[in-house]
Amino acid sequence: MIRVVVADDHPIVRAGIVAILQDADDVEVVGQASDGRAAVTVALAERPDVVLMDLRMPVLDGDAATAEILVAEPGVRVLILTTYESDDQILAAIEAGATGYLLKAAPESEILAGVRATARGETALAPSAAAALVRRATGSLPAAAGPSLTPRELDVLRLVAQGNSNPAIGRALFLSEATVKTHLGHVFEKLGVNDRTRAVTRAMELQLLP
Repeated sequence: MIRVVVADDHPIVRAGIVAILQDADDVEVVGQASDGRAAVTVALAERPDVVLMDLRMPVLDGDAATAEILVAEPGVRVLILTTYESDDQILAAIEAGATGYLLKAAPESEILAGVRATARGETALAPSAAAALVRRATGSLPAAAGPSLTPRELDVLRLVAQGNSNPAIGRALFLSEATVKTHLGHVFEKLGVNDRTRAVTRAMELQLLP
């Protein structure tokens, strides 16, 4: 069994990642953390095979948490799983000692393959992350335009990212549950996704959410 700790500050994203891992027969989630400092604490207590680490988290960023974990427990391997793919972020994570760098929007099969590869000590690098390294070398950084969400759609999505249910979102925004579902339907269509977890990760990738 591959023992994994999942560190991500977005509850719904973290739950989605845990669900993906728990469906695999050869992976066991032994701990979770909602910030970088907690990730260090849990990793040092559990000594997992792999830590799935987000980059931007409260208290301590993922790259700094990675460095602390590896200084104390060099046998633990860290796989960055994030929505951010700038050249500087990729290099900072690798310099901190991360074994791999994947994006949350990747297919579930790619995330699982990355965990398995990392556990074997192999480098797991998302194609887009590899391309970013090439772009850094060539000095070419193509820009891509993303979809536009309305302010109300963003309000709904922010509350989804915080782990709120549709009824709770409706109460917070003074909307009916049906209206919340309508807004979510529009969000899914614009982002090209079909579930809440993918909507949040895609919006973060496009920097529509912090």
